Amino acid sequence: MEEKIRITRDEAEKKERMRELVQSLNQAGRAYYQEAREIMSNYEYDKLYDELLALEKETGVTLSGSPTAHVGYEVLSELPKERHERPMLSLDKTKEVEDLKEWVGPHRSLMSWKLDGLTIVLTYQEGQLYKAVTRGNGEVGEVITNNAKVFQNIPLQIPFRGELVLRGEAVIGYKEFERINGEIEDIDARYKNPRNLCSGSVRQLNNEITARRNVNFFAFSLVRAEGEDFENSHEKEFLWLRDQGFEVVEYRIVTEENLEASIHWFAEHISQNDFPSDGLVIVYDDISYGQSLGRTAKFPRDSMAFKWADEIRETTLREIEWSPSRTGLINPVAIFEPVELEGTTVSRASVHNISIMRSLELGIGDTIQVYKANMIIPQIAENNTRSGVKDIPSVCPVCGGDTEIRKVNDVESLYCTNGDCQAKKIKSFTLFVSRDALNIEGLSEATLEKFIARGFIHEFADIFKLSRYREEIISMEGLGEKSFKNLMASVEKARNVTLPKVIYSLGISNIGLAGAKLICREFDYHVEQMLKASSEELSAIDGVGDVIANKFVNYFENQCNRERFYRLLSELNVEQETVEATDQTLKGKTFVITGSLNHFENRKELQELIESRGGKATGSVTSKTDYLINNDTTSKSSKNKKAKELGIPIISEEEFLKL
Repeated sequence: MEEKIRITRDEAEKKERMRELVQSLNQAGRAYYQEAREIMSNYEYDKLYDELLALEKETGVTLSGSPTAHVGYEVLSELPKERHERPMLSLDKTKEVEDLKEWVGPHRSLMSWKLDGLTIVLTYQEGQLYKAVTRGNGEVGEVITNNAKVFQNIPLQIPFRGELVLRGEAVIGYKEFERINGEIEDIDARYKNPRNLCSGSVRQLNNEITARRNVNFFAFSLVRAEGEDFENSHEKEFLWLRDQGFEVVEYRIVTEENLEASIHWFAEHISQNDFPSDGLVIVYDDISYGQSLGRTAKFPRDSMAFKWADEIRETTLREIEWSPSRTGLINPVAIFEPVELEGTTVSRASVHNISIMRSLELGIGDTIQVYKANMIIPQIAENNTRSGVKDIPSVCPVCGGDTEIRKVNDVESLYCTNGDCQAKKIKSFTLFVSRDALNIEGLSEATLEKFIARGFIHEFADIFKLSRYREEIISMEGLGEKSFKNLMASVEKARNVTLPKVIYSLGISNIGLAGAKLICREFDYHVEQMLKASSEELSAIDGVGDVIANKFVNYFENQCNRERFYRLLSELNVEQETVEATDQTLKGKTFVITGSLNHFENRKELQELIESRGGKATGSVTSKTDYLINNDTTSKSSKNKKAKELGIPIISEEEFLKL
């Protein structure tokens, strides 16, 4: 009797644990896939998922809502819905090479990337793309035909005229992911990973947005091709799809003899892959054999997913580095004793937020386990000693302003409350190093953020003192000795600059390079005279006006701005410029440039010539425009039309040069 009671109690405890796991996993899944938040690492999710799977197998019970019993995301958008003609199943998976060898056996199979994007079903009729539907929840998907038509590599027309149905993965590459995230100023609004970005891009209601996202499609399965014979071979299906103009997922032919070597080949090449992958897929080449195996309620039996067995290393947490961003969010980064992971030395990993820090109970000196998610992104898997979170900074490491912990969507994060924090002014530093300003190559926005977060840069002049941080910079991920030398060479080159570019580089509101040139020219490039000028004197300059004049005066009336400006000048060799009065043949004239050019390399070159002769180049035709330069004087463009309405002469380059 006691034994029976104990067994019943054990079963009850297991089911309670299963309920906890279902709740935690579903909460993490909703955050990741639908809310673009990350509340647990991939490693922790996989570990909990595997624990739930084992308990379900042991007890023979699958709870309602278990993530093991359903696949895909829930359809929540306003896109049209459509039921798939047959359910789209997920794949059974393993992390063990020996299990995979046993599964493959003597059968010729295809091994390919398991791309981490959004599965799409394409239908072609009469050689035209007829329909595109997302996987959705596996049974009902969303119709995204208009969006699929603007993917980068989907053929809209193919040679085959019968009905064709195929499946593939829509993906966005890492470079495109970084580009798009770099354009989003609010760090909290940035996409967490390429898959999340792809999902949002593919399911847009406006396909103009999709078109700007550079989505790619890789076919991985041919469902039906009316009347075609592929001689019972999946590979021949792939080759035929290539002939139709599709990009097919990269694959290799494997058997149990070369399977391990092939896995090793993919592992070596994943770091060179621009498209995200979270493992491999293996399918029997023999179509009939695979179909004869049937399927389970959730998995087909003709294919298997291989998840990378994470290479885990134990190390010691040395410090938590707090990295401020432009929105005020201060991200915790774990710095640990360097370890070798997947062929590279790793010493830091983002912890994302305070909630994750607290769930790991991270403390300095703790023994932690680290790995690379999908063999690329360093993550903390586990904390063995769990000494607890201490010393969350009360002041910002960049500006010294007060910090506060804010809870948003159940996630705690640290923020700087100082509106003048340098980290929040990353755009001003980005402008400073841009081509039209100081033109410092090697200082991307991402690199500037890192340098500012580490306290290397507080003001513009500090950029010219980066050599003092040589050791720290060359040890930073993505940099190194060569990058440092190139950066220092670019910084030294930037010291030689003209005064208008310096004024423009300060980022004074409303003052572009053209306005800076007008002001500098008026005061014969004399700094002290410029800074003493009143708003009335500046607004009297043709082409300046009250707004620019007031912004200029207000900027330099601020003592802090003035001191920083002089410190910057002390680092520069400002080239002397003189202007001959006889050269100002276009003084007082305003031009607008449009259309293609023949005599000038680009519009910027023509604009600089106009400004050097005392003229002004603007972007739109108004009553103040004197000439519109357009080689196609008879064009029906909006600028030509506006110029004709206002009686403004439209001249060609040849006519301009005669002026």
